[in-house]
Amino acid sequence: MSTLLDQQGRAAEVLRRFSRTTAAMLLLVVVAGSVALEVASSGSFLEGPSVRVFLQYLATPILIGLAQMVALCVGQLNLAVGALGGFTACLTGVLMADHGVPAVIAVLVGLLTATAVGLVTGIVIVATQINGFIVTLATMTILLGAQYRLVGTRTVDGYSATLRDLGTAAPLDIPLVFVTAIVAAGLLGAFMYRTVAGRRLLAAGGNPLAARLSGISTDRQIVLAHTLSGLLVGVAAVTATASLPGVNRSVGGDWLLPSFAAPIIGGVALTGGSIAVFGTVLAAFVTRLIDAARAQFSLDPSWVNLLIGLVVLGTVAGGHLHQTRLAKSAPSAASPQPEGAR
Repeated sequence: MSTLLDQQGRAAEVLRRFSRTTAAMLLLVVVAGSVALEVASSGSFLEGPSVRVFLQYLATPILIGLAQMVALCVGQLNLAVGALGGFTACLTGVLMADHGVPAVIAVLVGLLTATAVGLVTGIVIVATQINGFIVTLATMTILLGAQYRLVGTRTVDGYSATLRDLGTAAPLDIPLVFVTAIVAAGLLGAFMYRTVAGRRLLAAGGNPLAARLSGISTDRQIVLAHTLSGLLVGVAAVTATASLPGVNRSVGGDWLLPSFAAPIIGGVALTGGSIAVFGTVLAAFVTRLIDAARAQFSLDPSWVNLLIGLVVLGTVAGGHLHQTRLAKSAPSAASPQPEGAR
């Protein structure tokens, strides 16, 4: 009997702690937003076809949010997320449509290329000691030019029917591309929380000096973070290529803001040392719900970016104020009391 009571007590404590987290708040927003859209759409939002389309186009925001989260966990920014994704998607499409490369090989080439670009980016940051903001900005510019060089002004749509079928396949109205994104999130979470390499990434981002004193190479962690970020962008590009009717130079052009919105709203600190896989996934849900609401109420697309930008700004400002209050309260809590007050 006491064992059962202990288990119930621990479960209640876990639920109590979860209720105070950002993920709990986001989960509540997802549920409330889904119910609101269901009512506004007269019961059609949660029907099979609507759910399938919603989840199909949720895969990319989840993956690019995770890609940005990995860079943020070591205190870096990856401004090349959209450009790398667009270039990889166009490269994959061109290989299949223009050169007759089988889908499996084209997808592997795309993934390897995106991973290699992330690796080179990390190496350049470490070797030159130039701020990652500048390096990824330069990488973004180069990749945008390479993407235009690949496709120009045309749309590449004559690629593998098998890949298209996988992109639209949705057993039980759950798209395979969405399942791919969730599996990637689960694997990333297991890597970050359960492996030595993942914990080193967090240690290097949280306190670089302490990490170096512990024998952890912060340079290696920066390279690893950008390499993982590139791989996740490559997966996002493949899912986008499979889902879209064609690829052109506009692919990836609107990925940068959502890539920052998901992890920041999900609870990831810009200063590094933290991740929030579940929170990032839920935040991607929220941004997708906002987009669905825009379509439901026929709002101007610019309002979506405005709203997401305001939410991101508010989240960053709130986190900064919270850290400032903690910093002010810490010295006063640690200072000794006067003898007369004892």
